[in-house]
Amino acid sequence: QVQLVESGGGLVQPGGSLRLSCAASGFTFRSYYMRWYRQAPGKEREMVAGITTGGSTNYADSVKGRFTISRDNAKNTVYLQMNSLKPEDTAVYYCSAVRASGLLYMRREPDYWGQGTQVTVSS
Repeated sequence: QVQLVESGGGLVQPGGSLRLSCAASGFTFRSYYMRWYRQAPGKEREMVAGITTGGSTNYADSVKGRFTISRDNAKNTVYLQMNSLKPEDTAVYYCSAVRASGLLYMRREPDYWGQGTQVTVSS
């Protein structure tokens, strides 16, 4: 079955760092555009970062320069390195996958979602 399993969330102080991992299985990982989303209480879900099959990246303005998305196709894993964390980064972070087919695939909703991992930035 298709699975996206996030790990690495937790509690960190402002200015600290966390590295999230997402292990994928049950589909052809290397053919999918991978994205991290997050959702905080009372806020809309937002796309945080995306990485194409070829390694090109996209970031939300709110995290640009602080977060880095990467992927290891040999391990079927996508990562999100989060530095200089702020309290407003507190959210549940979700890994997602969409088939990289067609010119507008980066605008499509994900085909698959992970269960989410909690990130809390607090003193």
